[in-house]
Amino acid sequence: MTMVRVESLTVSLDGYIAGPDQSLENPLGIGGTELHTWAFSTRTFQEKVLGSDGGATGVDDEIAARGFSNIGAWILGRNMFGPIRGPWQDDEWKGWWGDSPPYHVPAFILTHFPRDPIQMDGGTTFFFVTGGIREALALARDAAGGKDIRIGGGANTIQQFLRKGLIDEMHIAVAPVILGAGERLFEGVNLRELGYICKEQIGTELATHYFISRAGG
Repeated sequence: MTMVRVESLTVSLDGYIAGPDQSLENPLGIGGTELHTWAFSTRTFQEKVLGSDGGATGVDDEIAARGFSNIGAWILGRNMFGPIRGPWQDDEWKGWWGDSPPYHVPAFILTHFPRDPIQMDGGTTFFFVTGGIREALALARDAAGGKDIRIGGGANTIQQFLRKGLIDEMHIAVAPVILGAGERLFEGVNLRELGYICKEQIGTELATHYFISRAGG
């Protein structure tokens, strides 16, 4: 059965998943890259995201690898594709990650403005969905071919899926970082009322990992 998952989403101690003032120079906002030290250091990140060798093994790497297992499609908010706002002005912009993004499967971008699909190297094709989260989820299910769907953020996208009860599992990593401002992950979301519980907790030197799913799931 296809699961809808959030994986390797890192939160600061004060509840932010990105810093303020996201820009081309600061894709994760000011200070946002500090959140992801645990992931950047892993062999999985080096291989899956950067396409290089090296990186640390161990618990953080095993958890990062779980996040890429059995993924058949991604759903991303527009901010996860790029800093452009409003109607598309530059069709040359093909996302933060260059010619070979780290998704390697169909990726559905939530937007209010239509755009033709973009086929990238490495198996990623970006599709731009204007009909909201349920349309994106239906398209992603078809594309996933029975595998799972990974919701990649940002905060507003995850909140929309949570409020509709559409996320089955979440891996949240809490980093020992204070950002002070930015995008709050659970703003306006009551996980308890929605039936989510923490089923597993694993601490490492660089992060504490929480695995959250619906009670009884």
